[in-house]
Amino acid sequence: YFTDMIKSIKHQTYSNWEICIADGGGEGHTVDKTLFGLVKGDKVRYVAISENLGISGNTNVCFSMATGNFIGLFDHDDVMHPSLLFECVKTVCEKDADYVYTDEATFTSPNLDDLIVLHFKPDYSPDNLRANNYICHFSMFDADLLKKTGLFRSEYDGSQDHDMILRLTEEAKNVQHIPKILY
Repeated sequence: YFTDMIKSIKHQTYSNWEICIADGGGEGHTVDKTLFGLVKGDKVRYVAISENLGISGNTNVCFSMATGNFIGLFDHDDVMHPSLLFECVKTVCEKDADYVYTDEATFTSPNLDDLIVLHFKPDYSPDNLRANNYICHFSMFDADLLKKTGLFRSEYDGSQDHDMILRLTEEAKNVQHIPKILY
């Protein structure tokens, strides 16, 4: 899954991206060998941390490594449509968005016939979001929003994405939904 995820980033039509990974796997880290075998140069920011800090702690280490103006979160077993980053950047530029999110599909295997659900999301609705984390993946937000709202909070592990999305969208000036399955 990890290799498929990295390849989906590498094959984006928009090329101004970087990968930040904080590897909390402990002794015998192998992620770096796979990662650097697939992506060369300054597009990779990787650190092997001495202990697993949990989902929030590990991701917060990644936030500290990121150098871009926008940040997108995704999991080790997810893949991006080749135009995902292009569509997000296009929406940021055309609509002056500081938070964007897309529709998504879930599969039980890499085989596209093994579809579980197509998640066609509604446009941004604060009331709906308070009741249900319908945004989750894929979303991308202005790094300055993160400075205002703060990092992941470990006391919310398990629902850390919902907590952060609530805080980010509350501060955002323009939340935009891209009604395309790109994740």
